[in-house]
Amino acid sequence: MENTGSGKKLTMGIDIGGTKIAGGLVNKSGRLVRSLVIPTLANRGVKASLGQVFRLIERLTREAGGKDGLVGIGMCAPGPLNPRRGIVLNPPNLPGWRNVPLARLVEERFGVNAVVENDANAAGLAEVLFGAAAGYRNVFYITVSTGIGTGVIIDRKIYHGKNGVAGEGGHVSIDYKSPFVCGCGTRGCIEALASGPSMVRRARVRLEQEPGVPSLLRRRIRDDRGLITPAIIADAARRHDPIARSILEETGFFLGVWLGGMVSVLDPEAVVIGGGVAQIGKPLFDRIRETLPEYTINRKFVASLPILPAKLRKNVGVFGAASLFLPPK
Repeated sequence: MENTGSGKKLTMGIDIGGTKIAGGLVNKSGRLVRSLVIPTLANRGVKASLGQVFRLIERLTREAGGKDGLVGIGMCAPGPLNPRRGIVLNPPNLPGWRNVPLARLVEERFGVNAVVENDANAAGLAEVLFGAAAGYRNVFYITVSTGIGTGVIIDRKIYHGKNGVAGEGGHVSIDYKSPFVCGCGTRGCIEALASGPSMVRRARVRLEQEPGVPSLLRRRIRDDRGLITPAIIADAARRHDPIARSILEETGFFLGVWLGGMVSVLDPEAVVIGGGVAQIGKPLFDRIRETLPEYTINRKFVASLPILPAKLRKNVGVFGAASLFLPPK
């Protein structure tokens, strides 16, 4: 562990999720010098889960040599939230967290400056400062997993918009007539079409509607469609399963159509894609790259647009939260 003395050399990053809270201490050069993970205990309500956040901060503060060793405490959490006021509004996977003034509570309890940010925004900033997009200033970040989150980074800073809620690209519709309604209530959001659960839904439907089509998926799940996961779909696709390959192609196509619109609006220097679904890798990225030029006005530039896999996978939330106290270079 680094000796911080009174120089305030470390920033604390806290990544609050529905099942676990990850925390760490990051130095000025972007190295993670200490990390801890504890359960959120979300099912026990806000008092218990907020207590877990405080408990983790207490442990890491001791590791930093006390509050004088800290530059600040950055926290990221699932939205909706208000980053300007540091308030967590009502995230669906944190029961009871309604209008929780998290930044103020942490500052009052620990005597250290604290900020709160949307988890996808923070992850995007971390990828720009330390990860796949280091060297770029204007970047569009995407995380594709249970949902689809995005972050818009302009001049190495998070773009929040007028009300602090900009960057919700996952809730942009590409099919207003779609039968699939997103959790936000809009038809045809990219989250409803290309997230991990949407891949699973399409695979279940195909297996049910095409019982005569041979498929490795059937053998893997032994006809229990509840066992299908994006990882199983990806593995079957690598083994040339026709249904699994079509699911990946559809997912990449949807993402390419949507990303074409995002590129037309933002004209980023680079796009970074992370999250569990993105770890499928080359087949998904190839389909996105193939589709994208047909759905953007910026065809001249997309051929040279870097579309990069995220680098900071395991600790991206911790790095992202800590990045909130690091000045743009």
